[in-house]
Amino acid sequence: MKVLVASAWPYVNNIPHLGNLIGSILSADVFARYARMKYGKENVLLVSGSDEHGTPIEIEAKKKRVDPRILTNKYHEYFLTLLKKWDISFDNYSRTESSIHKEFVVNFFKKLEEKGFIYSQDVVLPFCKNDNMFLPDRFVSGTCPYCSFPDARGDQCDNCGKLLDPNLLINPKCSLCGADPEFRLTKHWILDLPKVQDKVREWLEKNNSLSEKVIKSSISWISEGLKPRSVTRDNKWGIPSPFKGSEGKTIYVWFEALLGYISATMEYFNSNDNWKEFWREDSLTYFFIGKDNIPFHAVILPAMLIMYNNNLRLPYKIPATDYLLYEGDKFSKSRGIGIWADEALEILEVDYWRFSLIRMRPEEKDSNFTFRELIRIVNSEMNDDIGNYVNRVLSLINRIFNGIVPPFSKSQKEDEDFMSKIKETARRMSSLLDEGKLKAGLEVLIELAREGNSYLNTRAPWNLYKTNIEEAKTVLNLAFNSVRVISICIYPFTPKSSSKLWNLLNESKSIEEVNWFEASELNLKGGNKISEKIEPLFNKLPQNFDEVAKRKLIEIREKLSKFRPF
Repeated sequence: MKVLVASAWPYVNNIPHLGNLIGSILSADVFARYARMKYGKENVLLVSGSDEHGTPIEIEAKKKRVDPRILTNKYHEYFLTLLKKWDISFDNYSRTESSIHKEFVVNFFKKLEEKGFIYSQDVVLPFCKNDNMFLPDRFVSGTCPYCSFPDARGDQCDNCGKLLDPNLLINPKCSLCGADPEFRLTKHWILDLPKVQDKVREWLEKNNSLSEKVIKSSISWISEGLKPRSVTRDNKWGIPSPFKGSEGKTIYVWFEALLGYISATMEYFNSNDNWKEFWREDSLTYFFIGKDNIPFHAVILPAMLIMYNNNLRLPYKIPATDYLLYEGDKFSKSRGIGIWADEALEILEVDYWRFSLIRMRPEEKDSNFTFRELIRIVNSEMNDDIGNYVNRVLSLINRIFNGIVPPFSKSQKEDEDFMSKIKETARRMSSLLDEGKLKAGLEVLIELAREGNSYLNTRAPWNLYKTNIEEAKTVLNLAFNSVRVISICIYPFTPKSSSKLWNLLNESKSIEEVNWFEASELNLKGGNKISEKIEPLFNKLPQNFDEVAKRKLIEIREKLSKFRPF
């Protein structure tokens, strides 16, 4: 079984904030780490890349009087540094300036044109006289004609999610200068989406792998009728349009970025045919995105793949998160609202962020990041539930059995019940993670730690060994096995802490070599000589951490401004 894990390509003119991280990059990494443990490293591929074309970069380059490639080189390198600090384990983090990507995109759209899915047409588009340019969809804003949201973009409304065209907006404005654009005639090359509308709808209606949320919202969009969409743009920074007569135009960044999942796979395999194994019908393809990207991944991408018709796998799962708010408000760099990826790691170590963000992951509805919730998660779930339990178990083994894990011996009903819960943990987590429900999966692991703490309190091995040494052996053998399960199953979420704990258990191989379902294979013989020095796995945060962190953010931003390329 081959598993392709894809994270939405971040646009590189800005640093991802916490919401961006949990919506795609971090979620994709957690799932990929789990999938490697389950299916084997050689069968899992995690890909994404820097989305670096389009008008925003082109305009910024003009302002700075540099070539756009010089800017994106700096941005891409900064992204790579951030990904490493966040322990994001991409097998290939590519870029849209990759020669393999550009060649694939050009050939892809040439084939679609040859098959009759692309045609040229004169269209009316917004033109800003102040900026002397045709405005791409996202550089036009106005009132949504469907829900009356006052700040809809020319390609999509963030409020109701409907796909739009700039000429549908009420009171459109240029997003660059605020002027009223005028609408002018220009020639563009159009993707004939209505031709495959019925096939996409049929695929969605018969689909039993995508979530109900993704299917319902996608069918709703299709029910209104898919409209032809331009695949070319009137800007220079991007992949040159390959169509005859389209000189001076480029491929729309959204269409080329969607194809980046394929080109990044090809690039990883140096363009040999091995890449096709991850795009066959029997492979599993996971796309981790925010909910605003659902129509592009569940409608536009499948439509293009159906047009291409080269036996490429249509999306298997699209785990789409809702929005993460910051203290009740939207993230906004201009207003200084939120925390960005480089700032976060100046405040707290990476594993604390990885664990906490997954616990706040908006899987069913919008969720809210607050420092109070961060403190609760770290102090209660990470430290008290998991860290304290681990410390109790290992300290008791050191004190009562001189650091040697005792064998399973005489048992009572409480012991058998706890054993069943230990064995079921990996399976229960797996069924949730396979659906892209990472927050719910982590909850199962926390439950095991809580059950373990309760089990220790009930069986009290510190007293039991004085009266029934055999039962005391059983209790601490099972407790050790539960800690071993925690160490394995927490690895995708907190790889550094997992490795630290695994080393304390003195297992024979590294945590990276462990199969996921080894967590269900209990070591009832015991015999491990655990570490004599047991340090806390996690540490609590002070209750005034929110005040300290917010004050510190001011200093952090000033310091990072000297190093950021943005």
